[in-house]
Amino acid sequence: MLTGDGLGPEFMGYVREVYQLLGAQVDFEEINVNQDCDETTFLDALLAMKRNGVGIKGNFATEPGQSSRNLALRVQLNLYAFVQHCRNFPGIKTRHDNVDIVIIRENTEGEYSRLEHENVPGVVESLKLITREKSERIAHFAFKYAVRHARKKVTAVHKANIMKLSDGLFLDTCSNVAKQYPNIEFDAMIIDNTCMQLVSKPQQFDVIVLPNLYGNIVGNIAAGLVGGAGLSSGVNLGLNNALFEMGTRNSGRSLTGKDIANPCAMLLTSADLLEYLGHSAESQVLREAIIYVLGVQRIRTRDLGGDSPTHAVVQAVTKRIVEQWQ
Repeated sequence: MLTGDGLGPEFMGYVREVYQLLGAQVDFEEINVNQDCDETTFLDALLAMKRNGVGIKGNFATEPGQSSRNLALRVQLNLYAFVQHCRNFPGIKTRHDNVDIVIIRENTEGEYSRLEHENVPGVVESLKLITREKSERIAHFAFKYAVRHARKKVTAVHKANIMKLSDGLFLDTCSNVAKQYPNIEFDAMIIDNTCMQLVSKPQQFDVIVLPNLYGNIVGNIAAGLVGGAGLSSGVNLGLNNALFEMGTRNSGRSLTGKDIANPCAMLLTSADLLEYLGHSAESQVLREAIIYVLGVQRIRTRDLGGDSPTHAVVQAVTKRIVEQWQ
């Protein structure tokens, strides 16, 4: 358990609370790691992840000019795929119905390669790194995900009309990988058109695979379509590790201590973690409790049109767990 910045420590307390109520057989090794911690603490977090293989984290708030520890964690653990599932939430009214999109984002290269330098004062170059190896890896991941979860289509998002070498390589690689999965429909879409299509007709999308920066943008748009950051969970996956976190990776520093933040994204993330660990019954009870509180009782924080404080939402969820589970 990596506490993170902002709302992270508070939300991790809620995770512990619901796990205790559920009787989930999960032992947390807690590391109080954040953007400003020393290198020893950050190394402890890395070693804990390598030792345990599975984790849950709050986001690290990266200020301008700082090197991102979120990115460092993903790169050093080789968490190459970020999976964010955005779908309509029962009882939450949104502009579009029947939205069910899985976003699979390459997590370790692209514009987030941390390769920047200042040639001369006032002139900065930022290098975008795209490799065939990592493009193939994320493309195979997306198609295998589609097969395992009975999905019908994979869309590769790019800007190959302008970035002909980098995005051209990503697009060509995805197109070639698609030939190995003849039962999955494949198409490609330019990133700017993707954004427009998402807000106008999101039902056309199923699984979306895309490079790092585009995944960041599209993931936030898709979260907004289904209720916002407070209802979006995500997971970073690699060969040997899985690290769960809120889908839009917000630290919520500006909301810390105000009792107004939506805790449901972290609670949904913790339900995903339970499912991953094989505690399917506990995961289902937690997920259904959240759905009941938001959709039936309509106990909601401000971002979802309600007026309930954070602690009231958590209390309602825990009460529902007790009613259903014990």
